[in-house]
Amino acid sequence: MGSFYVFIALAGLLGLLVLAVVLFWVRRTQLRRTLGTFDASICLPPGGWRMGVCRYTDTRLEWLRLVSLSPIPRYRFLRSSLEIDGWRQPTEAERARIQPGAVVVNLRYEGEPLQLAMRYEVYTGLSSWLEAGPVIGIGTWR
Repeated sequence: MGSFYVFIALAGLLGLLVLAVVLFWVRRTQLRRTLGTFDASICLPPGGWRMGVCRYTDTRLEWLRLVSLSPIPRYRFLRSSLEIDGWRQPTEAERARIQPGAVVVNLRYEGEPLQLAMRYEVYTGLSSWLEAGPVIGIGTWR
């Protein structure tokens, strides 16, 4: 009779594990299909690189963890407070921590350094998105 309870407990744990994997897959699929999302690793001083997904909104750039079930962005950056300081090729040490084929984009957010790693094509889109905003004093967000 005791082995029956162990079996039920193990089956319940396996069921929870399968449910978590399915929810993770659904979240990842939904993020990839949403317009304005792209894969991007983030590096905020003094921490290391973390894999994730960025998405554009009208006024913000949001970064979500790759390995998470939460739909809430970990970081939100106001569009008007982001500045691009250029891009560079990753170092050998960085190549192991970011997605293949990515470039490292140096940004400033409210004067503080921030790095995102993304494909070059995505970088050009980010650059266009930032430059397309209203000029200071003319628009609603700068």
